[in-house]
Order: sequence, then structure tokens, then C-alpha cells
Amino acid sequence: MKFLFTLVVVFVSFLSVAQEELWFEARVKGGYLIAHRSIMGHLATEHSLAGEFSLVKQAGGERFWQRAYNYPQYGATVFFGSTGNRELLGYQIGGQAFMRLPILRREKFSIWGKMGMGLTYGTKVYDANDSLLILSMALGSHVNALVSLGVDARFELGKHYMVAGIDMTHISNGATKVPNFGLNLPYISLGYGYHLKHSEIDTCTIYPAFDPFWEFGALGIASLKQVNPVGGKTYPCFSLNLMARRYFKQSAGLEISFDIFSKQAIKAHVPEIEKTQIEMIQLGLFAGYIMPFDKMHIIMGMGYYLRDKFKPEDPFYHRIGVRYVFDNGINLNLVLKSHYARADYIEYGVAYTFKK
Repeated sequence: MKFLFTLVVVFVSFLSVAQEELWFEARVKGGYLIAHRSIMGHLATEHSLAGEFSLVKQAGGERFWQRAYNYPQYGATVFFGSTGNRELLGYQIGGQAFMRLPILRREKFSIWGKMGMGLTYGTKVYDANDSLLILSMALGSHVNALVSLGVDARFELGKHYMVAGIDMTHISNGATKVPNFGLNLPYISLGYGYHLKHSEIDTCTIYPAFDPFWEFGALGIASLKQVNPVGGKTYPCFSLNLMARRYFKQSAGLEISFDIFSKQAIKAHVPEIEKTQIEMIQLGLFAGYIMPFDKMHIIMGMGYYLRDKFKPEDPFYHRIGVRYVFDNGINLNLVLKSHYARADYIEYGVAYTFKK
């Protein structure tokens, strides 16, 4: 209940401070649970039905990055729905912040690419002491991260619009508690929007041309990872990333980093083999694409282990998440590290960068 109350407060606050073009949107969603592991085959017994309520803001162009992305839309969504098996998985209640980037724009019709990140609360999770919920192998914790990617088509008529969309929604806890096979839910949706507030788009202000630049720095990361079997030990994970970033334009950048990992969970991999701290060190090379939205940056990319003596996972690793970049060079990092569809752990970190 406190979790839902917090989402409502944030939602109302978003409305009260909005000065830009603003809509209210409601939509219904239908989909199904993908059983991406054989152990989850018994979970997908029914369709997933959900509802969303959103506040959508049209960027007005008063900031440089808004024009760089061709006047995107962004906002906040409250989500409620079933996930393919109400008996074992219950319901998910949560919210996310999202961004829509225009793909096609006409006077009344538009198509948008959409991405969102947030949190959900699940009413039913795995419980080894419950004869029924011991079969709920998808999630081991009530609170989980939510990530969604999709496409929306929107038709406007005065103060009203209709919207149809498809998206893929992923829910998991980033391996902080097992089992954590996660939920992958493809949805189709249909919704209605109403115009709440009008403001003019700024196309007159002249901004200076963007000057490409390099940025260098170091990122320190700490996290926790629980290993199988269920109830297994939780291990600390640390890493140091030495990175270089090149910002080509206001809306795009490239990051390359040399990563040094100290993942104590490697001790549980073939435990009969003795391992020293030096032997467990993993070295990797990572390349990622940066999407800067003012001070909030989205990072996504892939790395390869240059040194990985015990090979507990795949040779490639992946990152997707957000960073907040302060003017003084300090960065806050919240990124999911994974091996393809399997979460490794969530990277909580602080970085310092300087420009050249």
C-alpha cells in the first residue's frame, strides 16, 4: 500500500509542476508470458491483462536536447495487471518513467518509439514453505525492476487522441535474490488520451552549434548477487571501469571502457576448486551507445571478457541502464549487467569524469 501511495504522490506532483503540453492517457493491454526457460513451462496458463494510466508531456523545445531528439514526449505511468498465471504469479503493481522518440510525424498521425524503466510490486513470489508458491519459479522477491521497449501509433482529433501500441515488458530483480528467471511479457495495447494543458512549442530560440568532445573518467561499482540453489549464499560484487566517452552530437555518444571485476560469487562456481582473489579477477572490454537526455543518460552496450579463468557465464556481457551526470563531473550509475537474457547483478556506482 505504501508503494502504491508513493506512486500516486509522484504522479500528482508531475501534473502540478508541468508547464509544457500535457495529456492524460489510459490504455488496456493484452499479452502472454513467454516461458523462456523449460522450468517455467507450467507458468503460462492464461493471457496477461493489464491497464496503464499515464501523464504525457510534449517537450517544448526550450532545452537544446529536446530539439536534438526532434521534440520527444516523456512522462510517468502507473501499471497494474496479471502476468499469465494469477494463481502462482498474482498481480504486478508499479510505475515507470518513459520517453517517446518520434519515428514518423504527420498533422494528425504519428508513430513513436518508446522506452521505459521503473519498479513493480508482485503480490505472489516463490516461497519454499508454501506448497503452491514453491512452483512460482519466475521471481524470488516482491519488488522488481521493470523495463519496457515498444512502438506507439497515435491519431489526434482536437483535444482527444487514440493510441495503439506493441511492447515487450521485462520484470526481474537483477539476481539480488533467486530464483530470478524473470518475466518477459509481449503486449498489444489500445488507449485513449485527453488534452489537459496547452503551450506553444519553442522554435525561435537559437542555440549554439554542438561542439563534439571527449570525456574520460573512472567508475566504481558495488553490488550483491545471490546464487543458486534457492536460499544460497549472497556474495558482494565490485568493479572498476576506466572509460572514455566521445559525444558526437547532443543526442548520441560512444563509451569504451576497460573493466576490472571482482565477483565473489565465482567461489560458488565448481566450489571444489580452490580459487584465490587474483584468479577470480575478470578483465573485460566494453563498448556502449549513449543517449543523453540533458543530465540523464541512457547507456546500452556489450562487453567481452579478456580474462576469465573459471568462466562461470558466457564470454559476452551486456549493460542497459541510466546515469545521472552532474556539472561537477560526478556521475551516479544504475545499470543492469547481464549475460544475454540472464541477469548477473545490478551495478550501483559513482564515477568522476573530466572533459577534454
